[in-house]
Amino acid sequence: MSAAFPNIPKIQYEGPRSKNPLAFKHYDASAVIEGKTLRDHLRFSVVYWHTMCGQGADMFGWGTAVRPWEAGLSGLDLAKARVPVFFEICEKLGAPYYAFHDRDVAPHGKDLKQSNQWLDTITKLLKAQQKKTGVKLLWGTAQLFAHPRYAHGAATSCDANAFAFGAAQVKKALEVTHELGGEGYTFWGGREGYSTLWNTNMKRELEHLAKFLHMAVAYKKEIGFKGQFYIEPKPKEPTKHQYDADAAACLNFLREYDLMDHLKLNLETNHATLAGHSMHHELEVAGAAGALGSIDANTGDLMLGWDTDQFPTDIYLTTQCMLSILKYGGLKTGGVNFDAKVRRESFEPVDLFHAHIGGMDAFARGLKIAAAIRADGRLDAFVKNRYRTWDSGLGKDIEKGKVGFAQLEAHVLEHGDPKLESGRQEFLENLINEFI
Repeated sequence: MSAAFPNIPKIQYEGPRSKNPLAFKHYDASAVIEGKTLRDHLRFSVVYWHTMCGQGADMFGWGTAVRPWEAGLSGLDLAKARVPVFFEICEKLGAPYYAFHDRDVAPHGKDLKQSNQWLDTITKLLKAQQKKTGVKLLWGTAQLFAHPRYAHGAATSCDANAFAFGAAQVKKALEVTHELGGEGYTFWGGREGYSTLWNTNMKRELEHLAKFLHMAVAYKKEIGFKGQFYIEPKPKEPTKHQYDADAAACLNFLREYDLMDHLKLNLETNHATLAGHSMHHELEVAGAAGALGSIDANTGDLMLGWDTDQFPTDIYLTTQCMLSILKYGGLKTGGVNFDAKVRRESFEPVDLFHAHIGGMDAFARGLKIAAAIRADGRLDAFVKNRYRTWDSGLGKDIEKGKVGFAQLEAHVLEHGDPKLESGRQEFLENLINEFI
């Protein structure tokens, strides 16, 4: 283990009464809930981009992050120095997984050939650290949004040469993800959208995006990569409108272009709120379609209108997440991936640990509460009873397609107006509060 954090021990579970800021209060990795350990339920993942590359800069100020392991280094030398530090963080947190973008772990070279060579150099170091620590790759991805060549997008660019460069970059990122034993690969369309429709052929761009993904599916088969593909919704930022706007838009796109069998959704809380939805809503939309794959665990500030990528600490949020995840069979190839960053004012290295500990504890509490709500049964019973008229008689005949408008008209003429019952929202909110 490297010595970037010599004064920080491996983080242990000490229970809810502990006052130790470097201990878990709720995340007991080996504890069993609904037949699985918390480790297997939650499948925590640390992201490389925010954790190692975040500098605490914003649009109005320079970076504030104090990162002693970066002193005097740049380029490939800096990329090499970050690798053991990152795995020390993962190992001390007990996080079983990590995720990365290609250009986060290795810098841009002067051309694609050099960029690939540098990525190969870092891949060897990642592979060695995985073997040494046991930390595995949850998913990889390609950064197709930061470089000026992607100003008009990558897969949806108006320039076929930019499309080709993006495809070449994804090809290499897929190869690296496969080599590192990644359990999945994510597509995030950071600039796959538009800023104005005056210069945009939307139909053509969407068709190009579909072709790009079909090419990726074909290459995945060619190299024998068995990992799950994910598409990640976000409605805007950096573009005015991104095509993968929310879970429903993604599902519509996948269905229209015959991609449903090949991709599931990687959902992020902050992206959900930017789309005007709750994370609970997005999880239910994906889960109902059999497309819930993985989640990016963060939150936004509801007082701000942009993607703040804060660590999740809201127990209501994590409870809602885990209720849906448990309902749809749990996370399999996906995980709880902390696509989150410490605040600009939290610039000391130890803040990286405080942030992840808080997020891991918040999701552990959410899991425990969700499991208790399910075991109690009152919430499920209420919902089941609310839809009871669909379980027999007229409702059952409607669902089975045995009746049409004429029969339904006859039913109404005979029985008159329906006798509705209260939705009991306040009762249910009080019920949930019993467990929170």
